Parts: sequence; structure tokens; C-alpha cells
Amino acid sequence: MSDATLNSVTQDPDDFAVQIADQIKTFIVAVAEVSKAEEPEEAVPVLLLQVSQLLLAGGRLGAYEDILPEERYEPDLGAEPDADGLRERFAALLEPIDVYSEVFDPYEPRKPPVPHRISDDLADLVTDLGHGLAHYEADRTAEAMWWWQFSYFSNWGSTASAALRALQSLIAHIRLNQPLEELDGLDTDQDPGDGDLAEEAGRVMVAEIAGPLGLRPVN
Repeated sequence: MSDATLNSVTQDPDDFAVQIADQIKTFIVAVAEVSKAEEPEEAVPVLLLQVSQLLLAGGRLGAYEDILPEERYEPDLGAEPDADGLRERFAALLEPIDVYSEVFDPYEPRKPPVPHRISDDLADLVTDLGHGLAHYEADRTAEAMWWWQFSYFSNWGSTASAALRALQSLIAHIRLNQPLEELDGLDTDQDPGDGDLAEEAGRVMVAEIAGPLGLRPVN
């Protein structure tokens, strides 16, 4: 077992909970602020950084020993916060690059990719993480930590990983001047179509996206 894993498993639970909660709060606040940006170039680099840091917290939760709640049944939190406003702001802000394709489970053979939206991913992450944060802020630390660990494995870990791959891939395509196929209305059952036309469309997408993001493709 590596030193990093050993430290995650043997760390004082109270200190560990404070650190995870701080990382999650930072992500939620940062994403809410980024959603108010007016241009994609203000949002994408920050999202790449914030999702990467969130996955560090997820990795630490994944390496930690199993966390059990103190109560058999989850206490009622009341109405869940509505993330639709956040979703809509990101959908408008990231409209040219919102849709991407993702393989749900890389260990399931012959599963075709399915369309996802970065805006949906971010709203889902805030909802999942906010649920645990509500427990944490109500002094139910064990419940919060159990929820964050459980939902990391069952939902938000894969969601954050998919969003991170999309954000990283977007910037990589632009920096490396690699064609992007048309993303709007992505349908993974469609044939790729004529190679020359797809390549030309990809060049147009690179130019259209690189400009708003303030990035310059490699010549």
C-alpha cells in the first residue's frame, strides 16, 4: 500500500471530514460563480480545474475505509435545492460545446457511447454534493461522509470523470488543432458520414470554439 493510500485510510476521521467538506464547499461555490460568466473562455478553464480538484476529494473518499452512517434511516432534509437554474445557465453559456459522447461503463463490453451534456453533469454534481453538505452543516458528519462516499461510487464519481474528460478533450482538440465533429444534437447511432465533409466540419468547429475560449490552435 502506498504512503498516500495509507495516509487516507489512517487519517484522523474528524480532520478528514473537514478537508473533504471544504473541498466540496469550494466546488459548489465556484461552480455557482462560474455559471454567471458571460463567455465560455471565462468558464471552461475554471471548470477544468474545479472538476479535477473535486475528483481528488473523490479519490480520497474511494481510498478511505468504508464509512457507515450512525442511524439506520437517513434523516429527512426537507426539500432539495433546485439546480435547474444552474443547469439552464450552463446550457446557455456552453451551448456550442455542451453535448459530448460518453461510454457509461468501460468494463461492459460492446456498449455504445451515449450523448451527455456538461450542463447536466454540473447540475447533478451540485445536487449530489449539496445533499451531503446539508447533513454536514446540520452536524451529522457521519451521515454526510457516508453519503459522499456512497454517491461517489454510485453516481457523482462517474459523472465528474465524464465531465472532466469532455473538458480536457475539448481543450486538447483546440490546442492540437484536431478536427471536432459536429456536436449539436449528437446521435451516436448515426454513421460518421463522408470523411472529407466531417473533417471540414471539424475544422469549422475548432475555429468557432477556439475563438470564444481564447485559445489558439497549433498550426
